Amino acid sequence: MTGVAAMAVWEAMAVLKTADIVGAMSLEALHGVPFAFDHRTHELRPHQGQIKVAKNIRCLVSGSRILEKFGNERVQDAYSLRCIPQVHGASRDGVQYVKNVIQIEINSVTDNPLIFPAEGEAISGGNFHGQPVALAMDFFGMAMAEIGNISERRTARLVDGKLSGLPPFLVENSGINSGFMIPQYVAAALVSENKVLAHPSSVDSIPTSANQEDHVSMGMYSARKGKEILDNVKKILAIELLLAAQGLDFSSPLEPGAGTGAAYRKLREEIPYLEKDVFLHPMIDRIIKGVEDRSYLKAVEEATGELE
Repeated sequence: MTGVAAMAVWEAMAVLKTADIVGAMSLEALHGVPFAFDHRTHELRPHQGQIKVAKNIRCLVSGSRILEKFGNERVQDAYSLRCIPQVHGASRDGVQYVKNVIQIEINSVTDNPLIFPAEGEAISGGNFHGQPVALAMDFFGMAMAEIGNISERRTARLVDGKLSGLPPFLVENSGINSGFMIPQYVAAALVSENKVLAHPSSVDSIPTSANQEDHVSMGMYSARKGKEILDNVKKILAIELLLAAQGLDFSSPLEPGAGTGAAYRKLREEIPYLEKDVFLHPMIDRIIKGVEDRSYLKAVEEATGELE
């Protein structure tokens, strides 16, 4: 279970940065209000994850001509935009806690019995019990599920012309073309799946070995569920990235920010602006691969420096 958990946490650290990039792109595409990311606001509630995410958003949209022109149109945005630091940041702090637990675990001795040669003793104990990892990975699953949850809400806003001010479903002639309606369905389905997977397995136990092992952690399932949730979140973010890039095109020729622009250009190397309905599955698959191999993150950090 610890091996699965360690790999999931390692992947999640990059996915969390990518979520900030994608969220910032949606902020620009939706002509969001940048003042919600003012450092003074976040210093008054100094959760480290929140502060880091707000700093990332400011960095990513730095120099945005889109927000320079449209960012004063409203006093405040919907929560899925305005509260990106609070939500992404809370998930970051949660994953950091899990990382600390896993680091302790992979550097620990969990055999039984334990041999102490200096004293000539063998002691039977319970260091094998997976409860620390089980609880941590249940928390990991919940933290990552929320990244997908808020991402899908931004995706839903992008396709809703009444909320976005953009063409319905982000396509011209929306009465003829479905545009990006179906990808939002997929994101919603994945979010719903994650809600089921996020139910903690560590609250369950079943006795084995003639009741000698009468309390077990279910930690392996916690770790597996956490990894499955993470994989779903990558797909949800890939869909938002696809839609946010399409949304940014409607603000052309105004340029996006330094970081968001780098992500946009990286995506447009493979995925064109879509004028009519096409088979989207291969495109989404390519974007998922880019999220997984950190292509978008690398392109952005080449432009902005390392994100928090």
